[in-house]
Amino acid sequence: MGLIGKLICQTSIKSDGDVFHEIFGSKPHHVHTMASDIQGCDLHEGEFGKVGSVITWKYTIDGKAKVTKDRVEAIDEEDKSVTFKVIEGDLLRLSFKIFVITVHVDTSGEDNFVTWSLDYEKVDESVKDPTDYLDLVLRITKDIEAHHLSK
Repeated sequence: MGLIGKLICQTSIKSDGDVFHEIFGSKPHHVHTMASDIQGCDLHEGEFGKVGSVITWKYTIDGKAKVTKDRVEAIDEEDKSVTFKVIEGDLLRLSFKIFVITVHVDTSGEDNFVTWSLDYEKVDESVKDPTDYLDLVLRITKDIEAHHLSK
């Protein structure tokens, strides 16, 4: 078992893929109004929708309140992807040296797909792979989809 890992999951969505990308690319502070696992998203530095901005997320995982501070590393409008690098918070305190989250929306064709990638480096071999975070991002995706389909 290695200390460096990558987990990827993909799910189809019926809601508009461009809107989904826009939420994470320029309006992440709206996610908490659509996803029950997210309690807040605050701008700490910079501007929403800009690379280099720092965002603080408040979320619940496994019934526990958590906080993470992320820097927006990349926003690719053509590829419809957004990359966040965790720079502070619960993920880095005990478990991971590096944690990077990328969300990509594929809108080619009739179906829309959301792909989440988690790239990480564990502090040691005793740390389990962050599969609970894959479950979290899938729940967030489905919550956002349900929110948009209910309109």
